Amino acid sequence: MGLGEKTKIYQASTSEMYGNTTDGSQMLTEYSEMNPVSPYGISKLAAHHICNYYRDAYNMFVVSSVLLNHEGERRGLTFVTQKIAQYVGKYRHRHNNKPLQLGNLNAKRDWGYAKDYVWGIYLMMQYNKPDNYLLATGEEHSVREFVELAFDEIGIQIEWKGSGENERGYNKLSGDLLVEVNPKYYRPIDIEHLIGDASKAKQVLGWYPKTSFKTLVNLMVANAINN
Repeated sequence: MGLGEKTKIYQASTSEMYGNTTDGSQMLTEYSEMNPVSPYGISKLAAHHICNYYRDAYNMFVVSSVLLNHEGERRGLTFVTQKIAQYVGKYRHRHNNKPLQLGNLNAKRDWGYAKDYVWGIYLMMQYNKPDNYLLATGEEHSVREFVELAFDEIGIQIEWKGSGENERGYNKLSGDLLVEVNPKYYRPIDIEHLIGDASKAKQVLGWYPKTSFKTLVNLMVANAINN
C-alpha cells in the first residue's frame, strides 16, 4: 500500500490568498480568482497549488480548505477581535483606562466561530473523496460593529464622532473616550472586504455555521471577563 492510499493530509489555506479581488458585492468561493497582496497570502497560495498537484498527480488524499476569519476564546492577542474582547472584558477592572487603539474601523470580514470551522475540517477529512472547500458564514461585519457589540456586552453604548484617522468612539452616557484610530495599525495594502459562500461545503458535507456573529462576540468578551 502506497503513501497516498493510507495517509490523509489537510492544508489550512487562507482567505488572504484572494487579496483585493472582491469589493464585497461578490462572495468568494473555491473557484474565485486569487491575487494575494501579502507575503503570507502569497506563500499560502503556493502551498495550496502544491496540494492540488499532489492530489491530482498522485491520487493522494489531500484536502485544502479556505477558512474565512475564524475567531474564538483562544484567538491570539495580536488579532483585532481578541484585542477588542480583552480590552472590553477587563475594562471595569482597570484604573486610568487608555483608549482602545485600532486601525481601519471600516474593514469588513466574514467572522465565524473557530469551533464550527474545526467541525467542518473533520467532515472534509471523513468524506470519501478529497477536495478543496471554503468555509464561511456568508455575513460581513465591520470592525466598528465588533466594537459596538463588545461594549454592549458590558452595558456601554458607543457613540462615534469624526471620520477617518480622526474618528473616536465615546461612552454615550458618560462621554468618556473609549476608542481611537491609530494609523500605525493600518496595513500597507488593506483588504477592505472578505465574505464567503460555503454552498459547496453545505451541499457535499452537510456543514453549516451554528454560531451567530453576536454570539461569537458574547463568547469572546465573556471569556475575557472570566479569565
